[in-house]
Amino acid sequence: MSDHPAGAFRAGGGLGGMRRFGSGEKAKPASIYGMFARIFTHARLEWPAIITAVVCVIAVSLLEFVVPQLTRYTIDHLIPGKRFDGLVLIGAGVLGAAVMLGVLRYISTSLMASIGQKVLYKLRNDLYRHMQSLDVSFFDRNRTGDLMSRVTHDVSILQQLISSSMMQLFTDFFTFTAIAVYMLWIDWRLTLLLLAIFPVMILTTKLFGKRIRASFRKVQESIADVSDHLQNTLTGIRLIKSFTAENYESERFSHRTRENMDANIQVVRLRAAYEPIIDFLNFTGLAIVLVFGAWLSMKGQMTVGTIVAFTAYLRLLQNPIRHFSRVIHTIQQSAAAYERIMEVMNTKADIWEKEDAIALPPVRGHIVFRNVNFAYSRELEVLSGFNLELEAGKVTALVGSSGSGKTTIAHLIPRFYDPQAGDITIDGYSLKDVTLSSLREQIGIVSQDIVLFNGTIIENIRYSNSHATEEEVRAAAGAASASGFIEAFPQGYDTPIGERGVKLSGGQKQRISIARAILKNPRVIILDEATASLDTESEQHIQEALARLLKGRTCLVIAHRLSTIQQADRIHVLEQGRIVESGTHEELLRLQGRYSRLYALQFPQTKAVR
Repeated sequence: MSDHPAGAFRAGGGLGGMRRFGSGEKAKPASIYGMFARIFTHARLEWPAIITAVVCVIAVSLLEFVVPQLTRYTIDHLIPGKRFDGLVLIGAGVLGAAVMLGVLRYISTSLMASIGQKVLYKLRNDLYRHMQSLDVSFFDRNRTGDLMSRVTHDVSILQQLISSSMMQLFTDFFTFTAIAVYMLWIDWRLTLLLLAIFPVMILTTKLFGKRIRASFRKVQESIADVSDHLQNTLTGIRLIKSFTAENYESERFSHRTRENMDANIQVVRLRAAYEPIIDFLNFTGLAIVLVFGAWLSMKGQMTVGTIVAFTAYLRLLQNPIRHFSRVIHTIQQSAAAYERIMEVMNTKADIWEKEDAIALPPVRGHIVFRNVNFAYSRELEVLSGFNLELEAGKVTALVGSSGSGKTTIAHLIPRFYDPQAGDITIDGYSLKDVTLSSLREQIGIVSQDIVLFNGTIIENIRYSNSHATEEEVRAAAGAASASGFIEAFPQGYDTPIGERGVKLSGGQKQRISIARAILKNPRVIILDEATASLDTESEQHIQEALARLLKGRTCLVIAHRLSTIQQADRIHVLEQGRIVESGTHEELLRLQGRYSRLYALQFPQTKAVR
């Protein structure tokens, strides 16, 4: 038994079990026709290579048709007539056909592999681009590891279908049709007996196909679970080690990999049951040819060479069925992967631009909330009839208990979420009437949860302005009080910081995030607990940097530590999504209300202003 029962709150737990897209409705299964249609849509620009591959396939089918004719001619004509001179030509013909088959198959396989890789390249980029267009609430609902699995593993599964299986299907269809027509011409009675077997094969394939597809879906979902667990535990490795939870997480990982193992075993069992049935039906066809063909030969209605050729054609006729019995697994696996991909591609963003949205011109930063209602879910209303004004060029602070709605207000300004009712304007423009890019380009955010990417210091600072010169980056770092510690590193601005900035201290990471915001040069700044977890010395450096950053800009400051907002032009105290007090620091202390009590708790030795 695990010694960490509260696993739902550990790395990889919590909401990790959710699989939700859009509003959470169950997606309809994607059709195989739709999958092929989308693949051809991506492949349409590769038509010269597709035509070449198709020509090669037709040539392969014709060559395979010729070889049994050479066999029949040898048995029926060369051997009875003792025509030794013809044997060399027959041998050369068979070897020449083998060489041509090898060359043509190489060309068609290479071309289809190239086309497959290009289609995957486009599909993966389309999927990633679509995910980037979705709003923050989508990523709140869905697991990072699961989304990673869809972009990497599920898209890769389609490669085998595109590069080899689709060509195999086309080859088999052409070969089957051509040979069936020829066999009907040679002897329609024997051919019809053989063809009577194929409806049974098709029905068997259909019955097993549904189960195989469902099993592959479980395989891919279990892989997503493994990926999600890895992503959570590897990023939270310090937490795991601090709580000595290594064994607990190993048990959970083992549980997920066991689910993947069981799902794969189920797929193997279905294949193991399906393929012998197809083989039995193939042997039934062989028995028909041998028995009925021999009977016709004994009656003088068919030559021995024709029987041998018929047997060879039977093999060519059955090969497509054998191939399809294998390809069906690839198709069903690809269909399951395609369903998971389309769940994302069919998800519509909750935050979208109007068709007539305008580009927001440079703003002063006057922001107004009017009768705003917002809820993350029906059961969790955060703001109700909320009103707030942020004056242009002034510092407005929000304080209050956790869950009072402070961070929600900060997220509504750049339209990470939209309110269910009411309106938010900036310089008189409704946020819903302007393009998202023009709005967010004028907003800078510095939060307690710092996001830094695995790269160098200069790359992370320049992330807000990719066209900035090195001199501008250095100037931003200097304004953020970061140039001192950066230049102390042996590699300076080219110093790698590790994943999530693991090689930097909390204060250093925060100053880099401020330098990034300064380099963006936004008109509106949002500081969400920007100094909450810093020591006194780091906070002093950052307060100096923030003073430079905020000069002449509209600023919204969210803080629990009241020492950081005493100089704000306006302070609002929030409780349960409503403003209960407003004023300057001194005015709120004189009120002897909620702000005064918060201040007394943080500074018990300081006498309140009366």
